[in-house]
Amino acid sequence: MDDTLRLDAHAVTVLAHPLRTRLLTALRLDGPATATALAGRLGTNTGATSYHLRRLAEVGLVVEADHAGRGRERWWQAATRAHSFYPSDVEDSPDARAALTWLQQSYQHDVERRAAAWYAHSLDEPIEWQDAAGSSDEVLTLDAATTTALKADLSAVVARYREAGPSTGAGARRVFVVLNAFPEVADEPERAADLPEPS
Repeated sequence: MDDTLRLDAHAVTVLAHPLRTRLLTALRLDGPATATALAGRLGTNTGATSYHLRRLAEVGLVVEADHAGRGRERWWQAATRAHSFYPSDVEDSPDARAALTWLQQSYQHDVERRAAAWYAHSLDEPIEWQDAAGSSDEVLTLDAATTTALKADLSAVVARYREAGPSTGAGARRVFVVLNAFPEVADEPERAADLPEPS
């Protein structure tokens, strides 16, 4: 499997669909599957799932998998480990710009959902995982070029751990690592400190 696919304006527009993003995520996390299996896992129907898999294949995000024949079932897999997209690649297409914004917001929602799920159950987890998990933040004053370099450096650290292969120790689990780097904006949402105190 290739490493990362950079999406053009058309591919961004194709990917910006709730079921398509879920299908691609499922294939990347859990490996090859048929449309029937994916439909059962995601609570949709096989026909719609097959259609959206074909749309993802048209832009190179999924491919047919080489699976020992199980009848006439078609197996699908993610074509790459990851994908990327940049506003500068879609600035000439209003539709693609809207799609890119939707994708960014959708991915951020998924990050927040996974974090909320962890914190909702963290006290039931082994103490070593409670210590290991979490997040941190820093505030730096950077220009755009330096911010780009910072992201590249941090991504290289993550890549080093990925290339070392999965941990083989007892209790190894899938861990979601997220990199966010955003400049401050004037209409920043209310801070978490404004949430009600825990009861």
